[in-house]
Amino acid sequence: MSKNPSAARAQDAAKPNIVVIVSDDHGYADRSILGIQDDVKTPALDRLARQGTSYENAYVTAPICSPSRAGLAAGCYQQRWGAHWFTDSEVCPVQVPTIAELLRDENYVTGYFGKVHYGTEHHGDRGTPPQHGYDESFYGLAGESMGRLNYLHHSEDSVADYGAAAQPMAVQPLWNGEEPQELEGFLTDAIGERTRQFVADHADRPFLATVAFNAVHNFCWQLPAEELAKRGLPSFEDWNPGAGEYLDWYDGAVSPNLDNGRAYYLAQLELMDAQIGLILDQLDDLDLAANTIVIYLTDNGGSTCNYGMNLPLRGTKYTLWEGGVRVPFLVRWPGRVPAGSTTAALASSMDILPTALAAAGASPRAYAHCDGKNLLTADGLADGHDALHWDCGWQWSVRRGDWKLSWVEPDSPVADAIRKVEHAEPGSGHFLANLATDASETSNLADAEPEILAELVALHEQWKAGLALPS
Repeated sequence: MSKNPSAARAQDAAKPNIVVIVSDDHGYADRSILGIQDDVKTPALDRLARQGTSYENAYVTAPICSPSRAGLAAGCYQQRWGAHWFTDSEVCPVQVPTIAELLRDENYVTGYFGKVHYGTEHHGDRGTPPQHGYDESFYGLAGESMGRLNYLHHSEDSVADYGAAAQPMAVQPLWNGEEPQELEGFLTDAIGERTRQFVADHADRPFLATVAFNAVHNFCWQLPAEELAKRGLPSFEDWNPGAGEYLDWYDGAVSPNLDNGRAYYLAQLELMDAQIGLILDQLDDLDLAANTIVIYLTDNGGSTCNYGMNLPLRGTKYTLWEGGVRVPFLVRWPGRVPAGSTTAALASSMDILPTALAAAGASPRAYAHCDGKNLLTADGLADGHDALHWDCGWQWSVRRGDWKLSWVEPDSPVADAIRKVEHAEPGSGHFLANLATDASETSNLADAEPEILAELVALHEQWKAGLALPS
């Protein structure tokens, strides 16, 4: 018997819209509502925090973008399909559905806007949004350009102008679905504009909008001329192959060697925040806010080479210290998520998929394969994870309750490269911390707590032994 069209429309109207906003390398301390850094202005993110719930103990699944984004898209540990580091990361295989594919099955229209970087995908690969569930998309393939997208230039003319620097400076054309699209203009604004157009076009049916800003990834000096002038900031030139070797230039273009580096970073953060504010305003104007779940997070810890601040956490992007994997995580759903609250529940970016599917009324069977958990109950917030795991091959960690154990391969060439190029210190060997009393991971308790160390090693080995593709 066919479904009653009126009943189906009523059922769809009750499903919440879902907006997932993912930034790039945003420092844990860099939100003005926290009062940690007095140079930060993030009124839109502060608004989300006041109107929703902030997760103090929320994590991504990797300290770098590619595997982290893959885990988020699938709601699963990306290690299940062999994604650990830049060298082996890809979006989930076809037998593992993405959030967009699953929500499309629930009659959602799906849109992706911004940076794509699951691995080394090229046009037509599964890693491109049209190939993993998105009906509409406007995006750049950062895996083709050393993990970044230029903030200002994306055209064939710019490719010709930049010559040998076109690939590291990431000026290739963008994509509109399956068609190339050139853009000579500020990418952060374009991502916000395309998102708002999608929302306006589909305000009459449930939608998923994944908004993946390239801000605040380096190189943050790529700002519109009027913004530089308004802020009194000098321009800074992208790499010119005739001026020297790339790595020598790069060392002068990251912390601690870049003049005005923090100011460039803060400018990009403020401009991204403004676009988030416009998205929130539009949801209000279209009377959609009450029935829209808005989630904000970043893809990994702030990059200190880009002047992001992760205080009071130790470490940075690339490392498994808390500053590499614990991230800002805000959830707003009026009437369902407590407003202005903070929770210490252990949460993960993997939780976004099951939370969205549960809210959409999907059968639990649709997301039973996920490692993530539904963050919500009928009465409010669900309990967090008992434990979370990370594995980059050359480093791994596990958190269970307040205890966290990390291990870094001694004399690892990857760790050594990170020290030299990114000015970040991953550590070496085992490090055991009690995060309840030492959130900054200053005291290594591995020798003082041998039983806990052994328990966590065994727990992590058990997790690794159970990794396989979901079925």
